[in-house]
Amino acid sequence: MKKNFVLDTNVLISDPNCLNAFDDNDVYVPLVVIEELDKLKSRQDEVGANARNISRKLDDLRASGSLFKGVKLGSGGMLSIIPCDVSVDSALPTELQSSKADNLIVACALSLNSKMQNVVLISKDVNVRLKCDVLGVVAQDYLNMRIAQDSSMFYKGVSVTTVDRTLLNKIHIDGEIPFDSVKQSCDETVYPNQIVVIKSHDDGISSVGSALTRKIGDRLVKIGKNVENVFGLSPKNKEQRFAMDLLLDPNVQLVTLTGMPGSGKTLMSIAAGLEQLRSLGSTPVYDKFIVSRPIQPMGKDIGFLPGTLQEKMDPWLAPIKDNLEFLFGKSKKVYNRPNNKGSRDGSQEHRVSNNPYLDLMQEKGLLEIEAITYIRGRSIPRAIILIDEAQNLSMHEIKTIVTRAGEGSKVIVTGDIGQIDNCHVDIYTNGLTYIIEKFKDQEIAGHVALKKGERSALATIASDIL
Repeated sequence: MKKNFVLDTNVLISDPNCLNAFDDNDVYVPLVVIEELDKLKSRQDEVGANARNISRKLDDLRASGSLFKGVKLGSGGMLSIIPCDVSVDSALPTELQSSKADNLIVACALSLNSKMQNVVLISKDVNVRLKCDVLGVVAQDYLNMRIAQDSSMFYKGVSVTTVDRTLLNKIHIDGEIPFDSVKQSCDETVYPNQIVVIKSHDDGISSVGSALTRKIGDRLVKIGKNVENVFGLSPKNKEQRFAMDLLLDPNVQLVTLTGMPGSGKTLMSIAAGLEQLRSLGSTPVYDKFIVSRPIQPMGKDIGFLPGTLQEKMDPWLAPIKDNLEFLFGKSKKVYNRPNNKGSRDGSQEHRVSNNPYLDLMQEKGLLEIEAITYIRGRSIPRAIILIDEAQNLSMHEIKTIVTRAGEGSKVIVTGDIGQIDNCHVDIYTNGLTYIIEKFKDQEIAGHVALKKGERSALATIASDIL
């Protein structure tokens, strides 16, 4: 049965292509939504860009006829922009002020609901949907952008299968086996570069051995010892071993890591990046290391920051600096940089300075700190590009970043979908979830969901119980 959908402003700015997402059903846009788009169009972010985009699309539809009377959409339905019926004002509870845009949108849906059947208000605002429920109007979330309908179905990057002991021994001896030899025992689809933990049971219950492998082409290849002592850092659990194996493989051009706070996502990524830098690491592959994070505050924003771009980025990159300082201390690497104070005998002592992580590497041209805001239009060859806290990026932003990678570059995307600070995305529509699900069947990509916190006992317990 044909439905009549009323769209909230947040639906239009989250997906400018939403007008054709409702099949052959009719779509209604309250006039107050156009007013809200007008207020948003001057913003210099993705919300502003989307507001301008959808406004242009609506303007283009005017060529097909009157938007008030309704125009035909490509999906088969009709689109109409309608004013709110002021007579409905008396039907709104006194608690709902008619001067608020959200309440006018609800009133518009309520007006249509009194005139026709199957009216549904589509809004990403939970409170708008609650108001509709109280007033007897059907309201739904906009689900078209969701990359999955259930978070339990998100790709984890790791699977476990059981084989006989003979096959397990062959893996340990030869270092690899054909994937077809275990394909039948796998309970789920195994994607390229997916980690497969192979176990063997003598009595069907007790495990007698295991092997950690990765699917490369049509083989399962045992993860070797090359993941140990990476720029002074060694994995503390099997998931970290999986992640380090992907990070050190130049054939895997996109690595995505998720996990709880303190699981080692950022630290391992930086260690692997430093290890593979020319003139710095022991396995030189890349010319430079580019690091960036979304500028998304947690809690109340403190406003504009003074200084140069580098000085403005410093607070956002403090976690990166902490990890660099830790790794330089672990690796005990020494650089030919004189100590200004000199040594006791008057000679110039060459050692790592007290703060080597930023100034030293930038002087050598190895580390580049980039604001995501200015990355559009760049082409970056032969570099490792680390995007931290990517759960705060939108789908469009993550696409913009990953498409900057030039020939010979590797992109590492890390984050925790349980710590989203961007009010315009959620666990189903953020850039991190999006890129993981879209790239899981690609030969050049790999993903691992880290499970254990290794920062400290306090941090791990706090993550679990708070």
